[in-house]
Amino acid sequence: MSQTYSVDHYENFPVASLLLPKVMRRPIAIVYRFARSADDFADEGDLSNEARLALLEGYRAELGRLAAGAAPETALFRDLRDEVVQPFQVPLQLFYDLLDAFAQDVVKTRFADFGELMHYCRRSANPVGRIVLHIAGHAGTRQLAWSDGICAALQLINFWQDVAIDWQKGRVYLPQDELARFGVSEAQIAEGRVDERWRALMAFQVDRTRRMLRAGSPLGTYLKGRLGLEIRLTVLGGDAILKQLDASGYDMHRQRPKLRAAHWPMLLLRALFPRAIRS
Repeated sequence: MSQTYSVDHYENFPVASLLLPKVMRRPIAIVYRFARSADDFADEGDLSNEARLALLEGYRAELGRLAAGAAPETALFRDLRDEVVQPFQVPLQLFYDLLDAFAQDVVKTRFADFGELMHYCRRSANPVGRIVLHIAGHAGTRQLAWSDGICAALQLINFWQDVAIDWQKGRVYLPQDELARFGVSEAQIAEGRVDERWRALMAFQVDRTRRMLRAGSPLGTYLKGRLGLEIRLTVLGGDAILKQLDASGYDMHRQRPKLRAAHWPMLLLRALFPRAIRS
């Protein structure tokens, strides 16, 4: 499922692309505006933490007006009400979850274990896929579970490709208990030192992430037409980043994985003919 709320953070994955059914493009673009702007409140510029949280609280107040049936004060939330929430019956809790995750970004920079990291992904990534499935009319239990697997995996992929970038921002998404288990310190992240311990740690992360991504991948064949193609392409893009991490020896400090224009034709071909082309 497309991770759509930051072009800078999710350049590997399509955003309201022409592959989507036309009826979905405008609603998805509105969701993107909501999530991108809220993410920027939490992560961009030189605002104080207090100012960031106040901006996010303003969005939360707008959601509260929608929940109460009151008129929103901004054009963004009027669009969200009129073109997303009401026509597609999208639960407001999914938008609250995103805001909770962005607010957490302001104040939390470490994760004790994988469970804590996944709890973050449940609010930062999974709501996006769930919103898309509600818009598409395919929000069944099995479809939501597949989507959660894809979205959480894409979030983790972003973390692993951006280890060095996130360190510069003071954030470490690698679980603290797993750093200790593999004998990797935060000082080693700061140095960008890639040794056998680092490779073992990252091979473990990449393998677990790949299994999550593949567990959710049946969604791309269950959904037909353009949306299914979009999801298959997104999954393939995520898997390609993981392969780049493997090939670099997990040295994202010097070789940050990134999908470039030359990668997309083959990925698109594989998405169009998933049974005919294997790799």
